[in-house]
Amino acid sequence: MIDTILRLAIERRYLFLSLIILVVGVGIWSYQKLPIDAVPDITNVQVQINTAAPGYSPLEAEQRITYPVETALYGLPKLAYTRSLSRYGLSQVTVVFEEGTDIYFARNLINNRLSTIQNGLPSGIEPEMGPVSTGLGEIYMYTVQADSDATMKNGQPYDAIALREIQDWIIKPQLAQVKGVIEVNSIGGHNKQYHVTPDPKMLLYYRISVEDLVDALRANNDNRGAGYIEQNGQQLLVRSPGQLLSVEDIGKVIITEYDSVPIKIQDVASIGIGKELRSGAATQNGKETVLGTAMMLVGANSRTVARDVAEKLEEIQSSLPDGVVAVPVYDRTRLVDKAIATVTKNLLEGALLVIVVLFVLLGNFRAALITAAVIPLSMLATMTGMVRTGVSANLMSLGALDFGLIVDGAVIIVENSVRRLAQAQQSGGQQSLKERLNTVYEATSEVIRPSLFGVAIITVVYIPIFTLTGVEGKMFHPMAATVVMALLSAMVFSLTLVPAAVAVFLNGEISEKESVVITKAKSIYRPLLQLALKLRWVVIGFATILVAGSLWLATTLGSEFIPQLNEGDIALHAMRIPGTGLEQAVAMQEILEERIQSFPEVEKVFARLGTAEIATDPMPPNVADNFVILKPRDQWPDPSKTKDELVQEMEASLEQLPGNNYEFTQPIQMRFNELISGVRADLGIKVFGDDLEQLVATANDILKTINQVPGTADARVEQVTGLPTLSVIPKRTALGRYGLNVVELQEWVSAAIGGESAGLIYEGDRRFELIVRLPETLRRDIDRLAFLPVPLPNGDYIPLEEVATLDVSPGPAQISRENGKRRVVVTANVRGRDLGSFVSEVKASIDSSVDVPPGYWLDYGGTFEQLESASNRLMIVVPLTLLIIIGLLVMAFGSIKDALIIFTGVPLALTGGVLALWLRDMPLSISAGVGFIALSGVAVLNGLVMLSFIRDLWHDQGDLVASIVEGALIRLRPVLMTALVASLGFIPMALNTGTGAEVQRPLATVVIGGIISSTLLTLFVLPTLYHWIHRGDRREENL
Repeated sequence: MIDTILRLAIERRYLFLSLIILVVGVGIWSYQKLPIDAVPDITNVQVQINTAAPGYSPLEAEQRITYPVETALYGLPKLAYTRSLSRYGLSQVTVVFEEGTDIYFARNLINNRLSTIQNGLPSGIEPEMGPVSTGLGEIYMYTVQADSDATMKNGQPYDAIALREIQDWIIKPQLAQVKGVIEVNSIGGHNKQYHVTPDPKMLLYYRISVEDLVDALRANNDNRGAGYIEQNGQQLLVRSPGQLLSVEDIGKVIITEYDSVPIKIQDVASIGIGKELRSGAATQNGKETVLGTAMMLVGANSRTVARDVAEKLEEIQSSLPDGVVAVPVYDRTRLVDKAIATVTKNLLEGALLVIVVLFVLLGNFRAALITAAVIPLSMLATMTGMVRTGVSANLMSLGALDFGLIVDGAVIIVENSVRRLAQAQQSGGQQSLKERLNTVYEATSEVIRPSLFGVAIITVVYIPIFTLTGVEGKMFHPMAATVVMALLSAMVFSLTLVPAAVAVFLNGEISEKESVVITKAKSIYRPLLQLALKLRWVVIGFATILVAGSLWLATTLGSEFIPQLNEGDIALHAMRIPGTGLEQAVAMQEILEERIQSFPEVEKVFARLGTAEIATDPMPPNVADNFVILKPRDQWPDPSKTKDELVQEMEASLEQLPGNNYEFTQPIQMRFNELISGVRADLGIKVFGDDLEQLVATANDILKTINQVPGTADARVEQVTGLPTLSVIPKRTALGRYGLNVVELQEWVSAAIGGESAGLIYEGDRRFELIVRLPETLRRDIDRLAFLPVPLPNGDYIPLEEVATLDVSPGPAQISRENGKRRVVVTANVRGRDLGSFVSEVKASIDSSVDVPPGYWLDYGGTFEQLESASNRLMIVVPLTLLIIIGLLVMAFGSIKDALIIFTGVPLALTGGVLALWLRDMPLSISAGVGFIALSGVAVLNGLVMLSFIRDLWHDQGDLVASIVEGALIRLRPVLMTALVASLGFIPMALNTGTGAEVQRPLATVVIGGIISSTLLTLFVLPTLYHWIHRGDRREENL
């Protein structure tokens, strides 16, 4: 079949070449449709269920909301696990499903279960599912700011309430219409409310309760329609408007009468625009601000959506009041563009180096051009495949593409064709068209099988990557998919377009000028090979020692999942003492930001404190996520300073500020870690059990232990206690004596201190809550609260302290659960060493020195989990793949001996890779593992091409040693070319320092080091082994 295709390609050469136009056309069209991102989105299939529970303590939120929601979800189809968080006023349950579950199917299942438990939840409590976004959905952030001289209609400068109103009612509705935006989340500023704050003295005087106030407002704030009447053939609608429209309207509402005089709201209360009791704030460059975050729909293209949001925000500026601007502060496009620039630079430089090598070593301009043409064609074909299979162009998917590997097959075919055509011309002069086409056919068919087998083997070695599951699968599947697509397209072109192009363009006089490099190499290689054949024991012994040495060296390298991607920005997690109020946290945040701004490398800094309007990432008010956006490196005072050095300087400077604890990470990395295992760090040690106090005690023991392990950074126990709580504890006997019950007291306390909603005030399509609660001065004074008048059924009043005890004491700050069990997490990051050995040492230390009580257990999470599961899977799949390679080689040669000789290329190629990692001080990672996988394919390809040639010569000549020497010399050029193009294609990747280069560097390092050792093996060890094993054989006629 292969011969038929070759004959057809050569006979119908112009038809085949015209297919190039089709490939280019479809490729360019696909490129425009290709989704582009920085890294693959590794979010598992998860749905968040957020429940706002105003006034509920963490313990109550857990008991009354989280627990019923969790138990309702048991037994859901394809459920992987649940984890939950109960904080003051919030319950969040994260439901994680198995890979491949349709997100909308999952949400539908959850919706059905939630509707069944609605009656079992406290009244007014309604669980809601979070937006259909991913953990990396926060693609664009902006702040709403006003110029210092900008004023509102009333002449006052813009305050936090006005800016939040602009965000919620002008910017947000317009941004929400951008295609691919699922939600616009707001944090910071104050939600506008109409506040009615009664004076307790006036309430006492007129004998009015807070409940009377609320009832009066509810009864006087409505519009009602009354159908229509017909009059003189005309239809009149009947309406009775009674809606409150302004502060003046609210003040005129009558509550009751006193001595026949109507008592209005304004007689007993102050009315004005007030602030909501907020749960989150935002700051920028040391000033409080309003922060908006555009969240992307699952499966959308982050670069396109971020760009569309930026364009829309630019349009929105014209609709904002004078002096108010929306300023972008974080744009994912920046990182995507930088990462794609890194990849593009690597690919272009790699392609150029490959083309230069082809020109130098082939010594024929037309031949080099034909070979080089395979690069853009296979790239365009790959892009078409990527669009069809939904693979985005990112650091990982394009990170393993090596044009050297891609042109390997074409190099072998073109090199052999040039050699055969030149030989034919030298022996018989100019050939006729028929003779030339026949020579091209013979030259191609001579090497097409080993060439195709080689490409098939390189493709097969990528199979292990497809077996990875979960997070590691999502990271590396795109990489394997693109490489396989590129190799397959190159293989198709080698079989069709390359022979056709050779037949068309390699006409006239074919000069096979061996370049100086090759001539010199041959003159050195011949005596060395003859020496190697004589000293075969030395050569084989040396190779064995090298393999054994590198195996030992590999065990000392250490291991990590993938190298950290340097995003160019810093995310700084600032933590204060639990119970720190939001206003106090904002004041501390402003000092912190001023200190960060003092670094000349910093462009801007902004932060989120507490929980946003939609609690996708809930934090208590004492915790802030700071985003430190750095200037381009060429604007730094010292551009040679590394980011790590800057982080260390920042850490040292910030530690001088009292009351803060810090954790340094990066914006995407922070979310990655959290998504992977619910832990925002490299390692999370989860302590499971029932009693919170015991959990915290065990966690603190673990913290002491891991702080002794070298390489530990940012180690801390999750803050679960220490939230100061004012408890109003009812005195049941006293309540009974005055004719009250517990619920009546609680409702009164809730309304007076927490506030009670008395309806809505409409301003056009804007709507604001009308709230009744005590004045701020009174709410904040605990001593005065004790004397608040509590209304009795008979109309009298008694002070609150008569029927309740006011107690301030610390309580749980949050309660975390996983799979229905409480847990406390100890987190740690790793600095200055590899993750694998660090985790092993931590486990050993905990086993020996921490006493975990019965009924409690530990679980380890964080990024190391992925390293472990990927390593375990690869340990099974890689040996199987190597067996498949041996099987393919046996099929190619029909001889197990020859197949095993070629297979020895694999361990010797690995030695170079291990040595290269060791020289560059890099640990083993899954990225490096992918490099080793690619290497084994290249090593086998080179051996395959050389041995098949030596075998054919031995078959023709009958002299083993002469055949080995001559065959090796003839194949020296293609072996050197394939080695050089494959390694040079990766050199830019190995040396690049751009954004994202860290992820690709180990892979490129391994391939370059391995190709050097594998080439030496192919040229010396392989012929020596072949001679040694076949020295007693006779020339077999069936060869």
